[in-house]
Order: sequence, then C-alpha cells, then structure tokens
Amino acid sequence: MQLIFEALSSPIRRKILAYVAHQEMNAGDIAARFDMSKPSISQHLQLLEHAGLVASEKRGKYVYYRQMPDTLASTLTGFVQEICPIGGPLRRESAQNAKDASVKEMQVESGTKGA
Repeated sequence: MQLIFEALSSPIRRKILAYVAHQEMNAGDIAARFDMSKPSISQHLQLLEHAGLVASEKRGKYVYYRQMPDTLASTLTGFVQEICPIGGPLRRESAQNAKDASVKEMQVESGTKGA
C-alpha cells in the first residue's frame, strides 16, 4: 500500500493515471502532454508500474501503458475502511453476517434448524 500512496503523491503521476484511465497510451504520447523530458516521464511511468497502478506492454518499438483499476480501487477501499470511524464496526458486522450465513447454510444442509 505504501508504494501506491508514494506513487499517488506526485501530481504528474496522478495526471498520467488520468490520461490512461480510459485508454491505453504509448510513452511518447504521454510524454507529449507534459513539459518534461521523456526520460523524466519514463521514470514516473516506471514508478507507477512498480506500484502496480499501470501495466505496460511493448508492441514493436512502442511501450503502451494502461491503468490497473482493480489495484487502485482495492487499495483505496482498504485505506478508507481503515481510517473511517465506522469502518471497523462495519467490517466486524460484515464478518459476523458472513459467519451467520455460513452456519445457517450448514444447518440447512444437515437438516437442523437454528435457534
């Protein structure tokens, strides 16, 4: 999780994520949108990839990048649940509900009724 938040700490990397959120782009097209050198953008892309926020695929002489939405969504959801004051009680309630449902399912399968 730490790598993801470090990657998101940069406005440039957040902009890159916005560009690749709905379409993949090659590194050159991404770099063209910034007033920075291509090697600098490449470093940002590598950091995003290392954090698992983007994936790259080399096709011919170009490297294409796309956002990995599951990684970002899962991390942010987990983070929000950790810091949210009602997150803990809701997680416990959810775990108890899952346990209760499992017990009921086992009782139905065995032909016994719950109290």
